[in-house]
Amino acid sequence: MTDSITLHSLPLFPLGTVLFPGGLLSLRVFEVRYLDMVRKCQAAKAPFGVVALQAGQEVRKPGAQPEQLHPEGVLAQLVQLDNSQPGLMQLQCRGEQRFHIASSWQLPHGLWVADVQLLADDPQVAIPDHLRSVARALAQVLQQLRARAQDPDHSQLPTPQQLDDCAWVANRWAELLPLPILIKQQLMTLDNPLLRLELVADVLEKSGIGASDED
Repeated sequence: MTDSITLHSLPLFPLGTVLFPGGLLSLRVFEVRYLDMVRKCQAAKAPFGVVALQAGQEVRKPGAQPEQLHPEGVLAQLVQLDNSQPGLMQLQCRGEQRFHIASSWQLPHGLWVADVQLLADDPQVAIPDHLRSVARALAQVLQQLRARAQDPDHSQLPTPQQLDDCAWVANRWAELLPLPILIKQQLMTLDNPLLRLELVADVLEKSGIGASDED
């Protein structure tokens, strides 16, 4: 068992969404605090942290409610970056390891930074027979999204290994489902990937999607 790793002064990107490990997230960046952050992360090939907002807004406005962050987030690594337009970056990042914020503070220009403790990766847990229909339904949805070419963050077809991984399947469904941010945050922070998938399966069953197999 290894000791928890701490990252110091990790730049944070608070959003009104939850990034999951293994997921892709496209962003349009135009605030100075984030343009500067992305440039530095690109130059250093370093990640930043994506955290969901408990209060406040993604874009700073005069008189707006102060930003409050959830205590857990996910490291984001840049995979694509388009800065061809002045004052605007369009980027895609991939979710990596989860973390817990030990302490956080804002720099004078508004960027949040934090000392964070990395959390353990999800263990590889094979999908049990009674939940295999949930994985099959996900594969169908991802095929449809790829065919429509409307969602660049879900345009890659899954591998058989991914479709037999409780965490991967649960995370992709959690991204796609129109769940409240707080529910998505709770799913992301669960340490048991099988439980995460079972909770997602309950939501799908109530929606008539991916009902559990009985045999």
